[in-house]
Amino acid sequence: MAPSELREMVISMNVLPVSFPIRSSQLQSTQLSSSKYTKIAIALHWLMAVAIISLFVLGLYMHDLPLSPWKLRVYSWHKWAGVTIFTLAIVRLLWRLANRPPKLPQHMGRAEQFVAHGGHGLLYFLMFTIPLSGWLMSSAKGFQTVLFGVFPIPDLLSKNKELGDLLQTLHWGLNLLLVAIVAGHIAAALKHHFIDRDDVLTRMLPNRRKS
Repeated sequence: MAPSELREMVISMNVLPVSFPIRSSQLQSTQLSSSKYTKIAIALHWLMAVAIISLFVLGLYMHDLPLSPWKLRVYSWHKWAGVTIFTLAIVRLLWRLANRPPKLPQHMGRAEQFVAHGGHGLLYFLMFTIPLSGWLMSSAKGFQTVLFGVFPIPDLLSKNKELGDLLQTLHWGLNLLLVAIVAGHIAAALKHHFIDRDDVLTRMLPNRRKS
């Protein structure tokens, strides 16, 4: 709706005098307010992004370590972080269900919107299945997870070496899929910012300032 049309509508409702000006910047501010993520959503997004990338790097580092007390300690840290990410994923999903995210830009076609929604769905799927597969793998291999060295987490499976090896392969494959999805997610965000020149990237940045 153009500013002049909005002004006429407000005047017809006897809310403002005829001489009251409505600036286009005020109208744009109103339109943009519905396209922002909440501060909690932004905080959860970047907290999980840093945690997931850090955990993946830690997994690569610990994989080739020789068996030693240090390797066992790093494995414990890895499992603690996985449990934390699993918990954060639950919080993030509940927050998203309770707070509708901004709509995608209108210039995006149906196919592009389908890919965007599909990518987000896969990210949520992996945020749950990767920690869960690690938990199952640890259980099957006979290594109980003791969160922060204090709180024992019950095993989901009895010890089974063959199943543990299979779950280890699954865990690794899911992580590789996550890397591909995250790379696509980053590429899409950069495309929106530098080519489409919309606010898909900037509305997820903390301390966003409108010009």
